[in-house]
Amino acid sequence: MSQLILFNKPFQVLTQFTDDQGRKTLANFIRQKDVYAAGRLDYDSEGLLLLTDDGALQHQLSHPRHKMEKTYLAQVEGEVTEAALAALRKGVELKDGFTAPAKAERVEDPKLWQRHPPIRQRAEIATSWIELRITEGKNRQVRRMTAAVGFPTLRLIRTAIGRWSVEGLKPGEYRSIAALPAVKSNSNATVRAPGGEQKRPGKKPANGKSRGKTTTSRKTPKRR
Repeated sequence: MSQLILFNKPFQVLTQFTDDQGRKTLANFIRQKDVYAAGRLDYDSEGLLLLTDDGALQHQLSHPRHKMEKTYLAQVEGEVTEAALAALRKGVELKDGFTAPAKAERVEDPKLWQRHPPIRQRAEIATSWIELRITEGKNRQVRRMTAAVGFPTLRLIRTAIGRWSVEGLKPGEYRSIAALPAVKSNSNATVRAPGGEQKRPGKKPANGKSRGKTTTSRKTPKRR
């Protein structure tokens, strides 16, 4: 059985275990060994990050081909309009192409945990909240999407990935659950191992010997 960790990543924490600049990393919070992040979450974003000890599952959870839905709460500058939400639902043009249609709704203040440090909020400009559900993973996509429709993101929290939610976890907390191993589609599929290297499973020879070894046989002399 594979291990899956649900972690509520705080603001300004890297989604890696080491850093040569002294910034906080996953190692400051997670003590389990041999687990690796399935996907990324920006340094200045908060919320759900999945980690696993299963390389094939890690690949399945993070690869864009599987189009796993991710849910975000974005606190934006200004009172978001229905026209802006409609544009997000249709797809907006970014420098690297159009985004796929998103599910976008304005929501009331979700009353989440306090961020440290808090956002810089100007008294004369109101803020509002958007819930966005996307299946893509472009670099800083949600922030670029809200900026493209005129409402820059001030705070961003990922609340769910697929069926997994950050509910019940405070910033810096995590819980570990059992998960079924990923199913490989065929024996020749490339699977990304936890450490980042790629392993291509091969078939075992019928005689049980490794293909990498060579054997010599003694020739039987011809009869005269």
